[in-house]
Order: sequence, then C-alpha cells, then structure tokens
Amino acid sequence: MPDVWPAATALALDERSAPADQLTELRACAATRRTLAELYAAHARGVHRFLCDLLGDSAAAADATQETFVRAYRRLHTLQAVERPAPWLFGIARHVSLEFRRARVRRRRVVDDAPLEPWEVRGEGGSALPSPEDDLLGREAIGVVQGALAQLTEDRRAALLLRLDHGLCYEDIARLMEWSVPKTKVEIHRARQVLRAALARYEGGQR
Repeated sequence: MPDVWPAATALALDERSAPADQLTELRACAATRRTLAELYAAHARGVHRFLCDLLGDSAAAADATQETFVRAYRRLHTLQAVERPAPWLFGIARHVSLEFRRARVRRRRVVDDAPLEPWEVRGEGGSALPSPEDDLLGREAIGVVQGALAQLTEDRRAALLLRLDHGLCYEDIARLMEWSVPKTKVEIHRARQVLRAALARYEGGQR
C-alpha cells in the first residue's frame, strides 16, 4: 500500500521550546498523536482495502484513507471504546467514500459525458489491492464477485464488506450504518443471496 499518511511526520512538537503554561497541552496533543499512530499502524490497510472495494480505484482509496485518518485525528475525542476502534474508523471511511463518489460524479458531469477509459475506472496505478478472495478464486470468478457487488446498493455493499471482509459483528455494523440489528441482518442476508446466486451461475457455467 502506498504511504497514505505523509502528513503524520509534520505533527511533531518540540516540547523543549514550549512555554511552561503550554506544556500540559502539548503533552496531551502528543498522546493523541501516539494514539492515532497506533490506530494507523493497526487499521490503515483494512481501511484502505475497504475504500478500494467501495471506490474501485486504488489511487482514490489512498486519498480517501488519508482523509479518513485526518478526520479521525480531529475526532479522536469522540472515540468511546478505545479497545474497539475499527467500527469507528470504518464509519468515518464510509462517509468519506460517499463524499468522494459524489465529487467524482460531479467532475464527470462537468468534464465529459463520454464513457470512461479502463484506466479511469481502475485508476492510473492499476487494479485495486487484492482481497482475501483473490487467493481462492480465479480471475473470472473475481470478476463475477465484483459484478455482483456492483449490483448492490452502496449501503448494502458496505454492510456486506464490513461483515465478510472485515469481520465486524452485526451490532457494530448496525451502529455504523445507523440501522437496527434486524435490518442489518436482513440487508446482509439479501446481499449474500445476490453474491451466492452470481457464484452459482458462474460455477454452473464451468461444468
């Protein structure tokens, strides 16, 4: 994964030059930065993969990952369950992805109504980062899975990815999506049905 947090090194503070009345505040900021650095080390790759799946573009996902952690830094005081930060981070990432998709649609409407070239859809850097399914399925099957995911609504696709790829529990997904737990289970079940039906058609065609 490319370095998507270049701004992190710019956050260093020199406590030695700080006035005494600012030292407590500076130390609190340093603790916040350490917490963010730990979150980044533990979750940046998962957040980046999630954004790749939602945006279909590794370059855009890298920018969105950076924006996610910038916002996480600003909102770190809202993180209540420090021992379980993944749902909180994925929630921020999901909102960032929606903003990126809306901005991309606006740019396309302004610039050109013609169909996009393949490199524009996938990003100049090539394909998105591999997901765990890449090790199990051939290229054609991966295309089937991606096609099935593309049939889902934005919310249903995000919920399914959070459950299958990132292992979040239904309760965390429900809070993240602002759904009830029963609705979350129904949405994920319906998304699974679309995915299974697409794979069944693919497997049937291979026999």
